[in-house]
Amino acid sequence: MSDARSAAGSVARCGLATALLSLSLSAAATAAPTGAAFKAGTFDPPRLAPDFALQGSDGHELQIVRFRGKVVLLAFGYSSCTEVCPVTLATFAAARRKLGAAAADVQVIYVTVDPQRDVPERLRKFLASFDSTFIGGTGTEAQLAAVRKEYGVSARKIPYRDGYSYTHSSFTYLIDRSGRIRALMPYGHSPDDYANDLTILLKE
Repeated sequence: MSDARSAAGSVARCGLATALLSLSLSAAATAAPTGAAFKAGTFDPPRLAPDFALQGSDGHELQIVRFRGKVVLLAFGYSSCTEVCPVTLATFAAARRKLGAAAADVQVIYVTVDPQRDVPERLRKFLASFDSTFIGGTGTEAQLAAVRKEYGVSARKIPYRDGYSYTHSSFTYLIDRSGRIRALMPYGHSPDDYANDLTILLKE
């Protein structure tokens, strides 16, 4: 199965996502106010993360606002993915382990692009194989398409003889404790890079 490894700027479509991605998305290693350096590209100024209301894999309605006071990693994928998604989720899990006790203030949210298969219980089991604290989001095709539009995320269904797969955007949004999008991490960064940027946001 193939998963798009596109850069952030190439996937924005319209709405707030276009505005976000047309802002000054900096190169890696941008200085944070504390003097530390982000590994991800940062948004200047930050923007409030668009909220949504999806079915959560934890049995509750999933909204960004639920996690005010925590730092959020927001990414998109699906449970049948065999390439990018497992690597991304394993990276998140490793980054949380590096944070130690501070990881309690980090929430990973993974929104599916495959609502046909990714019902809440399937998402829960899939995500728990990486980290039991991860929460997935699903909904109708229309609901998920609206969320992707807000965040500039692309997803395309690829049929084949015995089923289908998806190509989809593979970057991760870093959202601070007040619900603002602060940075965008492309696919391929290490757990150390995530731990670095999460630490910056956790200390604010």
